[in-house]
Amino acid sequence: MINTLMILSGNAGAKGGLGGSIGFMVVYILFFIGLIYFLFIRPSKKQASQQEQMMSSLKPGDSIMTTSGFYGTVIGIDDDTVIVEFGNNKNCRIPMHKKAIAEVESADAVHEEEEAEEEETKLGKKKK
Repeated sequence: MINTLMILSGNAGAKGGLGGSIGFMVVYILFFIGLIYFLFIRPSKKQASQQEQMMSSLKPGDSIMTTSGFYGTVIGIDDDTVIVEFGNNKNCRIPMHKKAIAEVESADAVHEEEEAEEEETKLGKKKK
């Protein structure tokens, strides 16, 4: 009779432990799903949205750097392609895919920087 009570109480304890371990496993799995989301998926989506924003603001005259490290100036833009002029040679115009552009420096930003430098030199201040 005592052995039967010990077995029954042991089984009852095992059932309670089993319920706790399943809850722990669910929390453990949810934790790792959240970790994967915040480490891999979210930054990837953020980078894709920044790339899309950069491509939508692209216009002729902008200076760009390609993913292979070449610097050039945008001459023309189509839906998926961009015609880029590399160097001072007017004959070196290459059509390329928009996704091959790594960085964009707007023509307006370069012009504004030059104006700011001219104003500082007129005032007698030198920029180092």
